[in-house]
Amino acid sequence: MSNIRNNYLKVLEVIHSLNVHHYSANRVGRKPKMADIEVVALSLTAEFMSIDSENDLFRQISNLEIPNLIERSQFNKRRRKLFDFSEKIRLALASKFIELEDYFIVDSMPLEICKTARQNRIKICKENYETAPEKGFCASQNSWFYGYKLHGVCTLSGVFHSIDITKANVHDIHYLKDIKHQLSECVLLGDKGYLSVEQQLDLFESANIILETPMRENQKGYKKQPYIFRKSRKRIETLFSQLCDQFMIRRNYAKTFDGFKTRILAKITAMTLIQFMNKFIFDRNINNIKIQII
Repeated sequence: MSNIRNNYLKVLEVIHSLNVHHYSANRVGRKPKMADIEVVALSLTAEFMSIDSENDLFRQISNLEIPNLIERSQFNKRRRKLFDFSEKIRLALASKFIELEDYFIVDSMPLEICKTARQNRIKICKENYETAPEKGFCASQNSWFYGYKLHGVCTLSGVFHSIDITKANVHDIHYLKDIKHQLSECVLLGDKGYLSVEQQLDLFESANIILETPMRENQKGYKKQPYIFRKSRKRIETLFSQLCDQFMIRRNYAKTFDGFKTRILAKITAMTLIQFMNKFIFDRNINNIKIQII
C-alpha cells in the first residue's frame, strides 16, 4: 500500500511540473477534498500499477495512505468529468517528444467489449446510438469482434501523438481525414489498410504529408516496401502489445461510453507519463514501462 502512495506522490509531482491549466466549472457547495489534478494523478498511478479496477484500488488503499482520499463513487464520477483535463496532460507530455519528429506511424487495434454471441443482449455503452458499439472485422487476427477501434499515430521512438476511438465498422482509411488537421510536412507510415491513391494525394496537397504504405502484390508496378519502413512500422504494434499486456486495455469494466473512453485515455496517458519520466527524470530507455518509478 505504501508503494501506491509513493508512486502517487511522484506522479502528482510530475504532473504539477507540466503547468497544465485547467478551468473547471463553478461548483456548488463545499470545496472538494481532492483537487482535480490529484484525482487524475491517482487514476494514472492505478493504471501504471496495473490496477484497472476501482474496487480493487480502493481495497488496497485507505485514508491512512492518502488523507484526503474521496469515496470510490465520487472518484469514478470526477474521473469521467476530467476527461478533457487528462487529454491536456497527455498532449503536454507527448509534446516534449515530438518537436523535431518528421516520421510517424499510423495503425489501429480492436477494442472488444464482449463476445459476438452476446452482442444483441448486452446494454454496455448503448445509451446513445452515435456512440454505441458495432460489429467489425480485424484483418490481422482474421476474426470478427464487437466493440470499437482504437486509432493511433505514434513517433518512431514509440510515443503516441494522437489517438481516437471509432465504432468497429469504421474503416481505418477514414481516420486519415482527421490526421491532415493534426500533422503536416512529415512522412506517415501505414499498413495495407491505408492504401488509397486518393487519400495519399489529399494528404500531400492539404498538409504536405507523404503517406507510405506497402503495395499489394497484384498491383501494377509492384515494388516491395523498403525494409527500414517495414521494421519501423512494428513500433506501433509493440505499443499496442504493451497496452494489452501491462495496461490490460482489452479488459473492460465500464458500463457507459463515457466511462469506457475515460479508461482508454487513462491507460494511454499513463504509458506516456512513464515514457516521459524515463527520459527526462531517470535518463533510461523510454519504453521500459514495467520498471519501477520509485
